[in-house]
Amino acid sequence: MNNKKSVLGRGLGSILRNPETDITTSSNNKESIVGNINTIKIDVISTNPFQPRSEFDQEKLEELSHSIKTLGIIQPITVRKLGNDKYQLISGERRLRASQMAGKTEIPSFIRIANDHEMLEMALVENIQRSNLNPIEIALSYQRLMEECKLTQEQCSERVGKKRSSVANFLRLLKLPEEIQLALQHSSISMGHARALINVKDLEIQMNIFNDVVANGFSVREVEQLVRTFADIGYKQTSKPKTPTIPNSLPFSSQQKIHNLSNYLEKDIDIKRNKKGKGKLIIPFNSDDDFISLIGKISENS
Repeated sequence: MNNKKSVLGRGLGSILRNPETDITTSSNNKESIVGNINTIKIDVISTNPFQPRSEFDQEKLEELSHSIKTLGIIQPITVRKLGNDKYQLISGERRLRASQMAGKTEIPSFIRIANDHEMLEMALVENIQRSNLNPIEIALSYQRLMEECKLTQEQCSERVGKKRSSVANFLRLLKLPEEIQLALQHSSISMGHARALINVKDLEIQMNIFNDVVANGFSVREVEQLVRTFADIGYKQTSKPKTPTIPNSLPFSSQQKIHNLSNYLEKDIDIKRNKKGKGKLIIPFNSDDDFISLIGKISENS
């Protein structure tokens, strides 16, 4: 079989399955199951390595889990078939997680043919178009879509059906300091606030205005006025520094690492943390076998 040139970066490429096990490279890729909705065992479905969501609301997952216990799965998840009775999730991770919480062992799934490049595009575009992604998740998705699929901003905008200026505005958010990105991620400030703060080049002035915005609840128009007036002459913070009220008070980069670990272990990780920084990292398991499997995965990377 001829070697294929990877279209992915080394990081993502290393976590994908061997292409020789992918149905798209197999002579049997016209199996009758492909393109149909089938019931698949949950334990043969691996999570989507391209999932851009960094958080899943635990309360909403529990609500969905209760609904699944009562009514079952209304909308099937979407997977691609790998070799040896294995599948990889394309979309529907909330439904998959909630089904596991509900004690389900099988889940209805729509099976598609997709190579790694198509898998990446489908997952990112499908998630970008969801209404409940926060601005930073959208921005990161645009960035990955462009970098890993080798797309320009214009091509990216065509893929997702958005104006190029909209894509550019989201990408600019990633130039903000982590504290501001985290506040935007948790709705402490709005997209309008963030877009105004981007125009402040001096980091100290930018952070002083940001801290007062959070402390005083300034409107977007008030922030725009502050930026026009003080961006070049300097701005001193008037509010007293406060203990962050964002859940767990973790830096954005740390939350991303927790998200990556959650994906790798295929578990919802819970963080308990007090004001002094002490806390616990809680990883749930369902049985002795599940516990042994978790320890094995952790030991592989220790």
